[in-house]
Amino acid sequence: MSSILHLNLPQLIETAGYIGLFAIVFAESGLFFGFFLPGDSLLFTAGLLASQGIFNIWALTILLAAAAILGDSVGYWFGAKVGPALFSREDSLLFHRRHLERTREFYARHGARAVLLARFIPIVRTFAPIFAGVGEMRYSLFLAYNVAGGLLWSVGCTLAGFYLGKSFPQSEGWLLPVTIIIILLSILPIARELYISRKKTSV
Repeated sequence: MSSILHLNLPQLIETAGYIGLFAIVFAESGLFFGFFLPGDSLLFTAGLLASQGIFNIWALTILLAAAAILGDSVGYWFGAKVGPALFSREDSLLFHRRHLERTREFYARHGARAVLLARFIPIVRTFAPIFAGVGEMRYSLFLAYNVAGGLLWSVGCTLAGFYLGKSFPQSEGWLLPVTIIIILLSILPIARELYISRKKTSV
């Protein structure tokens, strides 16, 4: 627990650099083992660091948008090729069937728009493109929602952090509290989905 409390996300992001950030966003966007990665807080914090001159904001937004869009595309093709086997896969350290079932329910409610909306829901955004491939969604339709969602999520979260940092230059003192708040906010959609699913099973 003490290691978690002493986790310095800004320092980790600065150490990871552009290549590390690209890899994390790419993995969380479409590789099923990337569901545990902190996408929302990472983008926001990277934007804050860019406001301090640690990253170039334009290079950062282009890179992260590309990672998000390419990650989803890889997830789609993974789902199209080997996705059906996931439904018979046993739970493991990096895979839990409940995440796949939660994504299935999300798709049932939102249809093709789920590819865009899932960007803003941790865990679901990792499995959404895989599920689109499993369900044989037309790739041109998937790509349109993928690009729109990837841009809104990656550029939006990054620029939000950047402009907040520019508006309040003395942000170093409250960077960690803000990051914690972003992490908590990103967990809320998961809590809501769990509440809805449990309510349905109890009826």
